[in-house]
Amino acid sequence: MATTKTFHYEALDATGKKTKGTIEAPNEAAATHMLRTQGSVPLGVIESGQGLQRDIKIPGLGNRVKLKDLAVFARQFATMTASGMSLLRSLSILEEQTSSAPLKKAIAEVRTDVAGGGGLSASMAKHDRVFPRLMIAMIRAGETGGMIDQALEQISESLEKDTALRGKIKGALTYPAIVLGFTFVMIAGVLIYIVPIFEAMFKSLGGELPAITQFLVTTSHNMGWIGPLVIGVSVTVSVLYKRQIRVSEQFRLRVDKIKIGLPVFGPLLRKLAMSRFSRNLGLLLNVGVPVMQALSVVGETTGNEVINAAMKDVQATVRDGNPMSSALRNHPIFPAMVTQMIEVGEESGQISQMLDKVADFYDREVDEAAESLTASIEPIMVLVMGTVVGGMVICLYLPMFTIYQNIQG
Repeated sequence: MATTKTFHYEALDATGKKTKGTIEAPNEAAATHMLRTQGSVPLGVIESGQGLQRDIKIPGLGNRVKLKDLAVFARQFATMTASGMSLLRSLSILEEQTSSAPLKKAIAEVRTDVAGGGGLSASMAKHDRVFPRLMIAMIRAGETGGMIDQALEQISESLEKDTALRGKIKGALTYPAIVLGFTFVMIAGVLIYIVPIFEAMFKSLGGELPAITQFLVTTSHNMGWIGPLVIGVSVTVSVLYKRQIRVSEQFRLRVDKIKIGLPVFGPLLRKLAMSRFSRNLGLLLNVGVPVMQALSVVGETTGNEVINAAMKDVQATVRDGNPMSSALRNHPIFPAMVTQMIEVGEESGQISQMLDKVADFYDREVDEAAESLTASIEPIMVLVMGTVVGGMVICLYLPMFTIYQNIQG
């Protein structure tokens, strides 16, 4: 017979009242199933004695939902609802099979709200750190128009394309990141282990060291505090940067303006922003989201504060009865092709179809730009690494010429 364990639980009973208690079961899944068979909706089930272990978490780690997990969730949810499965049963299945802990928790709470009579979009809106605002807005429109399965299908396609694009961008940046990391490690290794050997040799041979070589020797002597200082400053700057990005809209705007103006990465980031803008706006309009609300949502879902600021101006223009395309022309981040396609869409009444075509175009542009970036950045990184290594070798061997001249003299 299987060994039973004691589990503490919180659940909603048949009347909707929250209850707490303990239950004996072989495992957590069995305890959850027993509560459901009793007509209760489990909110949390924790093994006795394990509460502290489950509650202790490192802030910022393990509490984020990956875009890939959301894409899988949306695709499975769309498939289930399209097959006629009820929302509650679909959410229950999704809760059990997802591997992301924060997503599992959010789905469980959404399922509880829906079981209590709440709307799906309203329930998901309570977890805006898990579910993107774009997803919530599209599901709300799907609920209003009675086509929630179509909304979920389009959401899943959008998330899958966004996941693929991010994967290509990360792939393009992986190589330079590895090379830079290896270069820093190599520099530290030379300063700590190689420079002292040359220093001892120079002392035994006599002579005055060139300024650049003396700089390397002095740096090697002070690596005990320079290393921790560099690490500490890097961590501090990173933390402050992330904090400012999170709390300051003006800071995000300045950073994004700098990003899209970079000589190598700027064009790629701009094309990626155009792809997201066109795709998200087209999806929102296609499922029936009002234009003003769509512009508000799309500004916050492109990941670019320059576009977000532009959308606020576009909203004011559209509110005054002017076409969207005319307002977009006032913002240089939008290429002429985008504004002209939107203008054609406004005139023909097919703006969402035109935005989809623009998004497809920029998806291809991002693919080509990522491949081109990978191909062009490899020789650049090799050149940088060669310059660093060659410079340090020259600095170490430069005193040899002075010593040789002294011996000749």
